[in-house]
Amino acid sequence: MKLDKNGLEFIQNEEGLRLKAYKCPAGVWTIGWGNTYNLNNTPVKEGQVITKDEAVSLFENKIKLYESAVNKNVKVTLTQNAFNALVSFCYNVGMFAFASSTLLKKVNSKASLPEIFIEFKKWVHAGKVIIDVLVNRRKREIELYKS
Repeated sequence: MKLDKNGLEFIQNEEGLRLKAYKCPAGVWTIGWGNTYNLNNTPVKEGQVITKDEAVSLFENKIKLYESAVNKNVKVTLTQNAFNALVSFCYNVGMFAFASSTLLKKVNSKASLPEIFIEFKKWVHAGKVIIDVLVNRRKREIELYKS
């Protein structure tokens, strides 16, 4: 599967576009639409600036990795919106965290929607602190997943 227009826009809206590097709530330098690495796989650095065209290129290239991670790890048939929500989640938490998550296990075991949604809601921390932005993002991902 691939993200549709709705999924691409969902992630871009959740991440917001920043052309100058900033520290995300987890303390990681980030740029563009939530990218922590550049196209050449070097980490984003303090003071780094990119153009909108560079941000688009970075997003288009990086999003393929997250689509691939969801396609590789999910073993059940998904609706388009469930796929979109899982790619958004994966994009936010990282491919390795997604691949080892109980959320993925619940999806693959065809757990009930409430059980799956409980797992989404666990991913709201930066360190040990609950981040409101993540609480709200998970709510929107749940809404997208079930729509």
